[in-house]
Amino acid sequence: MKSVMRNHSAVTTFIILGLTNDPQLEILVFVFLFITYLLSVIGNLIIISLIFMDSHLKIAMYFFLQNFSFLEISFTTACVPPYLYIISSGDRTITIKACFSQIFFIVLFGATDFFLLAVMSYDRYVAICKPLHYVTIMDSRVCRSLILCCWVSGLLIILPPLGLTLHLEFCDSVIDHFVCDASPILRNSCSDTWFIEQLVIVCAVLTFIMTLVCIVLSYIYIIRTILRLPSVQQRKKAFSTCSSHMTVVSITYGSCIFMYIKPSAKDEVTINKAVFLLPISVAPLLNLFIYTLRNKQVKQSFRDVLKRLAFLSQKY
Repeated sequence: MKSVMRNHSAVTTFIILGLTNDPQLEILVFVFLFITYLLSVIGNLIIISLIFMDSHLKIAMYFFLQNFSFLEISFTTACVPPYLYIISSGDRTITIKACFSQIFFIVLFGATDFFLLAVMSYDRYVAICKPLHYVTIMDSRVCRSLILCCWVSGLLIILPPLGLTLHLEFCDSVIDHFVCDASPILRNSCSDTWFIEQLVIVCAVLTFIMTLVCIVLSYIYIIRTILRLPSVQQRKKAFSTCSSHMTVVSITYGSCIFMYIKPSAKDEVTINKAVFLLPISVAPLLNLFIYTLRNKQVKQSFRDVLKRLAFLSQKY
C-alpha cells in the first residue's frame, strides 16, 4: 500500500485541524489562550526580573527558577501564538519545514523542562539534607553546569528522531491537533516509520522515567530528613521550601501521565488535545502565583520593587 502511495504527488504542507471546528467555540478558545498566554509571559517575566534585580535572590534555587520561567515562556510561545494565528487568519496550512521547526522547539523546551525539574529537586535535597554545605555544593559553576546539562539532554532527546523524520515522504496532510505533533505526522508518512516510532517512545520514556526517578529519590531523602527534625515549626519551614516545586512537578507529570492513560481509542485524540492545554497555557500562568504566594523572599522582593516603582512615579 505504501509503495503505491509513493506515486502520489508529494505533500509539502500539513493542515492543522485545531481544537474544534465550531466557529463560536473557536472564538472562546482564542480569547482563553490569548489571555492565558499574555498573563503567562508577563508573570514569568516578573519572576525573571525580580531574581535579576534582587541581590537576596542570588542563590541556586532562584537561579534555577529563573531558568525555569524562561523555559515556560519559550514552551508556551512555541505552541500558543502559531495556533492563535491559525484561528485569526483561518489559514490552517503549515509548511513541512515550519512544522518540523515547531516540533523541534516544543520537544527541546519540554524535555529540558523535565530535566530542569529533576535538577531543582536535587537542589531542594541539598538545601534540606545538607544545609551547612549548600552554598559550597551549589556554587555558581555547578549551577551553570547543571543548566547546560539540561539543555544538552533536551537536544539529545530531540535530534535523533527528528533527524530521521526529516527524510520521510508524506502521503497525507491532516494533523488532528492544534500544534505539530510527532504521532499524526508519522501517521501521514508513506515511508516505514516503525524504527522512528520506537525511537520516539524510547526517548520519551527515558526522559520521563529518568527525571521522575531523580525527583522521587530526592523527595524520599527530603521527607526522611524532615521527619527527623525535632520541632513541628522546623518541619513546616522545611516542607514549605519544597511545596512550590512539588506543585509544579504534580501539574507537569500529572498531565503527562493522564495523556497516556487512555480511556478509549475513540476519545484519545480529543482528550490528549484538551489535556495538552494544561502544560502550555495553565501551568505557565500558575508559576507566578505558586512561586510568589508560597515564597516569603519572592513576595518581599515583589513588594520592594513595587515600592521603588511607586517612589519613582512620585518623584517624576
